[in-house]
Amino acid sequence: MFQILVIDDDLVTRVLLQKTLQKQGYKVAIAADGEEGMVIAMELHPALIISDWMMPKLTGLEVCRQVKADADLSGSYFILLTTRDATEDRVKGLDTGADDFLAKPIELDELRARVRAGLRIYQLNHDLQAQNQALEQLTSDLQTQKGLLEAELIEAAEYVRSLLPSPLTGQVTIESRFVPSKQLGGDCFDYFWLDPQYLVIYLLDVSGHGVGATLPSITVLNLLRTQSLPGANFYQPAQVLRALNEIFQMDSQGDKYFTIWYGVYTPHNRQLLYACAGHPPAVLLSHSPTGQTQVRQLKTASLPIGMLPDVHFISDRCEVEPGSTLYVFSDGIYEILQPDGTIWGLKAFIELLCKISETSPNDLDEILRHIYLLNQKDSLEDDLSLLQIVFS
Repeated sequence: MFQILVIDDDLVTRVLLQKTLQKQGYKVAIAADGEEGMVIAMELHPALIISDWMMPKLTGLEVCRQVKADADLSGSYFILLTTRDATEDRVKGLDTGADDFLAKPIELDELRARVRAGLRIYQLNHDLQAQNQALEQLTSDLQTQKGLLEAELIEAAEYVRSLLPSPLTGQVTIESRFVPSKQLGGDCFDYFWLDPQYLVIYLLDVSGHGVGATLPSITVLNLLRTQSLPGANFYQPAQVLRALNEIFQMDSQGDKYFTIWYGVYTPHNRQLLYACAGHPPAVLLSHSPTGQTQVRQLKTASLPIGMLPDVHFISDRCEVEPGSTLYVFSDGIYEILQPDGTIWGLKAFIELLCKISETSPNDLDEILRHIYLLNQKDSLEDDLSLLQIVFS
């Protein structure tokens, strides 16, 4: 309940304001002059003060000046009651620190509206101060506990790593690499058989860094792995993306959105059905009868998950030639800053994949060795995730 202080030398005005505001559910204290008002203000620290301008002993203008000069009271919203209509008088009041004015004789609906508005502003300022104090404390804690935080991020990265799937062997062979950045990002991936005829493969990347980006990715992994995503047909990529978009709107997820590539492979007809939500394309490499490497970028156009509701997602299909290799990855693998200030880029990464497929086929470590050489730093700016799927 908000505390309001009314200061006015006129008894009728004091009683009118007190009863009107008490009916609105506010706690109301009254003072008959400015000096008494300052004593009560320093005792109660009211959220809002309504003070008459012209009073004996201490004018409302002087009360306002003293209130705004006191660190414990300066946050109180201050309304001056006045019969003064001159612009210079209002400028003088604002310069003194008044937040608003209310004309005499008082119109009660206007009084209620201005008090409500003033208390909203007071609450916002109060919340902002509390957040700033919390932020200052958090900053101090982070500075003194930096080593502990880094250890926790490493622990969190190991936890994410423990959730990732083991290599897959058989008619489809899958290997993966996950290299978290120093700050830890939101990369996550999985692959599993929906049934003996359908293999799911997906990789997602949540915006931002830190545990706040990691938690949504783990949640998505658990929903998809347990096939407990409401309204989703896990055999239909576009339906999975639509269901994810319905749940993970960024307005309710701390402004976090994520990109994802989701595919379903059917070995008996060598068909790959896939859909994409703002994610880099998967790259399918195959070899022509003449031995040349053929490249297909598998992507469907759509916004990332969570940016807007009611986004239309579409699936596409391709036939996978025997001996083909599919690479699914996050953008951290190619968005590498070069010494000349340019970004290495997707095109250069695909060229690297083609080159290695000819010299060191299906060698993920060789790919990563080139990435580390290009990065020229001890750690990556973003998480790096890479899946290599070889179709026998």
